This record gives sequence, C-alpha cells and structure tokens, in this order.
Amino acid sequence: MPKKRHQKQYSKPQSTAPASLSSSTAASRHNSHHDDQQQNRSVNELLADLRRAGLRDGGSSQIRPAEAFVQPTVPPAIRQILQLPETPAPPPRRPVRVDATGRRLPPGPAPPRSWVSRPAGSGLYSDPRTLIEFGGAQNYAQRPLPGMILPAKGSLMDLVLKGFARTWDWQVEYCRYILYELPTRVRGALLAYIGLYSEKGLTLQDMRAILLPPPPVVYEDDEDSHCEQERPGEFLPPGVVNDDFSCLDLSWSLGRSLKIRELSDFLYPPQAAAVVSTADPKDSWDAPDDEPTLEPSIPAALLPNLTRLSLALDPEHAHNVSWRHLLSFATHMPNLTHLSLAFWPEPSLTPNAKLATMLTAQGQVVQYGATGPYSHSLDNDWTEAIMVLNRLSKSLYRLEHLDLTGCGLWASALWSKSGHDMVDWVGAWGKVERIVMYAGYKLGEEAGSSERARYEMVTENARRVERHVRGRRAEKGMGKRGIVVETDEEGKE
Repeated sequence: MPKKRHQKQYSKPQSTAPASLSSSTAASRHNSHHDDQQQNRSVNELLADLRRAGLRDGGSSQIRPAEAFVQPTVPPAIRQILQLPETPAPPPRRPVRVDATGRRLPPGPAPPRSWVSRPAGSGLYSDPRTLIEFGGAQNYAQRPLPGMILPAKGSLMDLVLKGFARTWDWQVEYCRYILYELPTRVRGALLAYIGLYSEKGLTLQDMRAILLPPPPVVYEDDEDSHCEQERPGEFLPPGVVNDDFSCLDLSWSLGRSLKIRELSDFLYPPQAAAVVSTADPKDSWDAPDDEPTLEPSIPAALLPNLTRLSLALDPEHAHNVSWRHLLSFATHMPNLTHLSLAFWPEPSLTPNAKLATMLTAQGQVVQYGATGPYSHSLDNDWTEAIMVLNRLSKSLYRLEHLDLTGCGLWASALWSKSGHDMVDWVGAWGKVERIVMYAGYKLGEEAGSSERARYEMVTENARRVERHVRGRRAEKGMGKRGIVVETDEEGKE
C-alpha cells in the first residue's frame, strides 16, 4: 500500500531571530553549559581549584576552568625542547609553632585567647606564694614548698582538680583504673587538692588509690564462689612509676584524716622476713622435711626519690600530731631537702603531761614531763625542745629549706642554749639556706595593742634567728654559707 505523504505546514524556514535575542540565547546556553560542567565536577576538583586560588598573589584572581587541571611535570631537557614554562615551586611550609618554653605545639588551630591569657608577668605556673589558696575561709594562709608543681589559680587545670577533689568519693570509684597511670605532676597536685578541698581530707586509702596499682576485679558467680580476674591491663611496679615522684604535699591532712604512723608504714613498709630453705638434697623421699630459715628482706620505699615534703597542719587539729612519731618517721628520709612544719606545736615528747606531777619514793612531788607550764614563760627553759630538734636535725642532715609558719611561739628554741646543747646550725643543719617564719594569720584592722605586740614579736624572733645562725656559722668559718629568713616584714599578705 503506498505510503501517505503529509505536506509540511510551512514551506519556508522561520525567519532568524534578532541579534539581541540571539546573543542572549547564546549567553544563556553558555551559562547553562558552564553550570552543568560545574555540577558534574567532583568535590576533589573543586577543592583543588580553591587551593590554587589561595596560592595566587593576593588570592583575588579567579581560576578559570581550563587552568584548573594539574599540569604534569616533565624532565628539564624535554621542557627546553618543547619550550614549556617552568613548573611553579611548591608553596613554602608553614613555620613550626612553639610556645613560650620552646615546646612544639600540636597541629591544628591555636587555642582561644581566653584559654591561654594570664595576667602580665605570669608564666605557666605563677609565683609559689599565689599558686594555691590555703585556707581561704580562715584568717591565715600557708604556702607550698618551692619546686612543687601546682597549677596557677584560676587556670583550667586548677578548676578541674578542684571539682575532682570535691567529688572525690565518686571519682575514686569511677576512675580507679586511671589514677595510677596519670602523670606524676598531676598525681602530686591531686593529692594536695584532695587534702584542701575534700570534706574528709586525704586518707590512706586515697593515697593507695593514687600511688599503687588498682586491685584485681573479683566477680561472684551463681554458686556463691568467687572468681578472681586479672587486672585490666599490665601495670608497672610502684617503684618504677613513682621513681620521679619527688614532691608530696599533705597539707591539712595530717592530724585530721591521716596519721604519721600509718603514713610511715605506707611509704616505708616494715621489714618483712623472707623464707629461705638451706636444706641439703634428700637421700630419700620419706625423709622428714627440714624447717626453713627466715632471713630479713630489704623493704622497698614507695617513693624512693622523695625530696620535698609538706606536713603543714590545720591549727584546729595541731594537738593530734606527735613529735615522737615524727622523729621515727624522719629516720627513713635522709634525702629530704625541703620540709614544711607549718603550725606544728612546740617540740615535746610528752605534750599532754605539762600539768601532770608524780610522787617520788622519797615523798617529793615532781613534774612528770620535761616541760612544765612555766618552763618557757618564767624559767626560759627550752631543754626538751632543743633535744627534739637536735634529734630531728641528725635524721634530716640534707635539709635546705624549712617552713615554720605559725611556729613563732616556740621560735626561742632555735637560738636558746641549755647547758652545752643547742640547735646545730653548723653541722647537721649547716646546709639550711632558707627558713620561712610567717605569723600564719592576718592582723585585722581592729586588732588591739596586745595582738599587735604579739604579731611584731614573731617578726623580731625571725630576725633574731637569722642573726644567730649567721653568727654561729661565722664563728666556725662558714660565713659564706648564709641564710635567709622569710617573714611578714618582707611580704605581707
């Protein structure tokens, strides 16, 4: 069947569009083609275009699509033959960012200015007198020993440690497997903050949680039998982890939640006996067993390199400490160089026997203790205090810094003489270079004349100690080994 043919409605082609319409149509087609090309490009190509735009001078020139492709590099000889332009040099590397101490900062953007801004003249750790506030609610202040690394007041670490110490009962259970692996300076600061900001103070259990590896986990099955599991992870022994632990701050904890005797047994375990068998080889299996011999083993100190120790007391609990226990504790620390005995009572082995008397066989009533109620005020007798301080000096013969803040009432024992006995500032304590003898409290504006006289007496006692020590050392030809006594006359609160 023949095919039908339809005639076209228009025999002539349409007339051409105006020039303005044709130019706009071409521009729209070009723009739509460019938009399609931009949409079809991958994210990597777009990022490459942005990087090239940043490398140009000023970064203001736009990158054309034709220039967006990476030109491959060719050998120099072929480049000369083909007369190709030189390959642009790579952009210079950014300089390494370092902090004020020269340490390399981690990569990434710089921290906000509010995180690192500090008052003028303060570094990473501020002056030791303002590192941490001791007894802000009371009317006296204490100072940490020099060399103790504590965060600056108001810093991020300071706020974190305060919150950690105030919720210590919960933190010690939740973070028990992390505390032992913290850096040494963080653990040392944490011990100090717990003693200051915790409700009950620093206890022996708290020190075990920080200085000793955590105990193994014990589970109970359905049959009421215990199944012991290994510790989560392998921990190094305490002698290795605590090898660089040189500062221990126990301020406000001693006498309140911690005792010197239990502290001594914890840091320096008592000597244990090791079982050693010295029996000869047996001739028969039926021969009776010989009893093994016991040989004492050398105890390992928990903090072998401890050189700075703060035993500062809360004056409200000063009556709970004993100089007798301190003398026994000091025999384990011959390497101690810095010691704080702030707010300690007067040196005495029988502090509770001041008013006690006893009846002798001859019927005479004599004083029971070596120090009576009028020994210092009327008799000016410091025999017992001098004896106790001499025993302490023989154990701590490497001492260089001694903090006696709040001990102005018995400062006379530091220069007094009882017969031929006096505190040895030439031999045992000949290395002491600084003594801190602040009053330990702030004098109010409404203080009376008696209070002001007592406050000035502390300053005068400090100056007298300084003159006495310098004179004793000059007599022995040790004039070059001077001493500095720091008191409220130089820096008041």
